[in-house]
Amino acid sequence: MTESVGLPPPGVILILGGLLLPLLRRAAPAVALLLPLLTLGYIWALPGDLSVTLPFMDQQLTVLSWQPATRVFATIFALMAFGGALFAHPITGLASERGKRWRVELPAAFVYAGSAICVTFAGDILTLFMFWELMAVGSTAVVWSAGTEGSARAGMRYALVHLVGGVVLMAGILAHVFALQSQGVPDPLALSHFAFGPAGFDALSCGPGDVAAWLILLGVLVNAAAPPLGAWLADAYPEASESGTVFLSAFTTKTAVYVLMLLFAGTELLIYVGLAMAVYGIVYAILENDMRRILAYSIVNQVGFMVCGIGIGTAMALNGAAAHAFAHIIYKALLLMSAGSVLYMTGKRKCTDLGGLYHSMPITMVCGIVGALAISSFPLTSGFVTKSMINQAAADQHLALAWFVLTAASAGVFLHAGIKFPWFVFFQKDSGLRPPDPPWNMRAAMIFFAALCVLLGVPGVYQPLYAILPFPAPADVELYVPYTGAHVLSQLQLLLFSGLAFFVLLPVLKRTLTITLDSDWFYRTLAPASWKHLLSPLMRAFGEVRDGFIGGLPDDLKRLVYSPPAEESWFREWGLGGAMITITGILFVYLVLGFVP
Repeated sequence: MTESVGLPPPGVILILGGLLLPLLRRAAPAVALLLPLLTLGYIWALPGDLSVTLPFMDQQLTVLSWQPATRVFATIFALMAFGGALFAHPITGLASERGKRWRVELPAAFVYAGSAICVTFAGDILTLFMFWELMAVGSTAVVWSAGTEGSARAGMRYALVHLVGGVVLMAGILAHVFALQSQGVPDPLALSHFAFGPAGFDALSCGPGDVAAWLILLGVLVNAAAPPLGAWLADAYPEASESGTVFLSAFTTKTAVYVLMLLFAGTELLIYVGLAMAVYGIVYAILENDMRRILAYSIVNQVGFMVCGIGIGTAMALNGAAAHAFAHIIYKALLLMSAGSVLYMTGKRKCTDLGGLYHSMPITMVCGIVGALAISSFPLTSGFVTKSMINQAAADQHLALAWFVLTAASAGVFLHAGIKFPWFVFFQKDSGLRPPDPPWNMRAAMIFFAALCVLLGVPGVYQPLYAILPFPAPADVELYVPYTGAHVLSQLQLLLFSGLAFFVLLPVLKRTLTITLDSDWFYRTLAPASWKHLLSPLMRAFGEVRDGFIGGLPDDLKRLVYSPPAEESWFREWGLGGAMITITGILFVYLVLGFVP
């Protein structure tokens, strides 16, 4: 293995470049398109056996190390950053409303994307954790950059959920340290115990007494949006801007898939978690009226396929999970670009307010249909050559329940994302809306991703994707053959009957103007109601009792017991936001100083 000190991981290009974008003024839009391409070139220029370490508190963090799935995930993350930047391009100028938002949103999105790439190159759990948390900061800023009241509230809930997930993940790391101490391992804080490898964190088994593994798994599943921990996804993603949602769809859940693949491959529990996610996402997507919430729940459904594949744990299943993550990022971004274009041109997001847009938005419609076919695994699209690998792995291992549920879930995907989204948005009733297709940059991004969806489904063209999967086949053996007569025929039959079921059930699928609450009911409804009707009255009553008691005391004793701070005092009470910013700043400075020899 080639070792080097001082060479940064590829994601740093996006992180630092994104932070510098606001200073570049007129050159910023062009540089924004160049940065992801530079990152992609850097990823492919790095030797496959390179390892890079940086000093940290008398230890060495491995900030660049190749894992089996690094190249496929890092590549698609860089491609996604380029496509997202093109879609978000401030064509109307930096002085416009969209341009002002872009100056906040794109730097945050690049920090988010760059951190995700750095996660894929992390060689130890501490490096992974640092970039994992930086992802949460960047993605929260993307949600907030929409600048609406809904995005402000959703962003705060999103941040709190991911901070809790990060705390659970760190608790798992600390539990690992305590476990090493109890085993009498010398120097349990040495970073060699946190490296990914046979003696490190590749050995997590989630046994009955393995607290560290369970906590780490729970922390990762929060980011994977596994129910009931995943309500944050459908709550926050639709509240971002039309371009912000595209970025958000790509990184958080897929880095969780990557980490699950790295640490928990073959964990049987994940089979059932994945199956639950696959069904759960379909049910809620069918119930939804908001077109972007439909697609948000569809993310949960699709990630369920990947998680199930990781649980199966065979080479075919892990290849299928990685390949499907690659394809999913592209077609999900395409679907959200199509929905975002409709939102941008009409200002409407409810399916009941839309319809008939095929008259005036033909490019958006065609690209949306291509994305819908790809997510439904239609032959000659990317989904057909990736998702079927997971089904095949379930069949190879004689996992009948997994195979039947995944097959039924594939039919459900065609119902909610393959037909429901394009039908209600572009066809059904004529809403009378006649907006044109969006600006050229948004059209170009959609056409680019639509072309990738088709090309990756063409026999022979998808082979380069298969070649970078975690377990590539020998030169004289074909990794997987998706285009067999039986497979094509069975998939077409499945889609045909799913389509028939959609139109038979069409009266039932028409939705009201409301949204469907998930487990977010606890913090969106129960918590505010509890505060308003229970906790707040109790606190007021306590305050009245306290004031009455103190008011009856002599003045000297009163000052001794209670002295309210003056408003202008340096010691006045801080708000939660100020305290969080200060603590985060202190931790960041401490982290930076840790790299100083």
